[in-house]
Amino acid sequence: MEVEIPGRGRLVIEHVVLDFNGTLALDGMVSAATEQLIHKVSQQYHVIVATADTFGTASRYAEQWGVRREIVQNGQDKEKLVASLGAGVCAIGNGANDRPMFQMADLAIAVMGGEGAAWESMSAADVVTGRIEDALALLLNPKRLVATLRR
Repeated sequence: MEVEIPGRGRLVIEHVVLDFNGTLALDGMVSAATEQLIHKVSQQYHVIVATADTFGTASRYAEQWGVRREIVQNGQDKEKLVASLGAGVCAIGNGANDRPMFQMADLAIAVMGGEGAAWESMSAADVVTGRIEDALALLLNPKRLVATLRR
């Protein structure tokens, strides 16, 4: 995705780094609607699921979706992952350990889903959504980002 955001400049996104538990999944389970959107997003972006895999389900989902899965232990691991990708990264998460990757990413989206969202991540995000489906839809409909982020 490449989009011009008035007052902010050009936003280019190639990679999407997604937290798993609390963001994509609730109690280790992913909804059918989220799965459909992940399939669409992964056709346009290089998708990476960054997770400690607390419930042991992330690997199975990532394999099923055909996306990369990275085991991370903390926020610093997520930050290093985002840094290793270079430019063009969108990070999506909800937890306190997502703040470091949010600060490193070109676009940070906090999701306040069923698990809630940590204030430190919300305050570091460019956009906050109420559901993961809304966050993923922003990547599929860049004009929504323009409307939200224009200054």
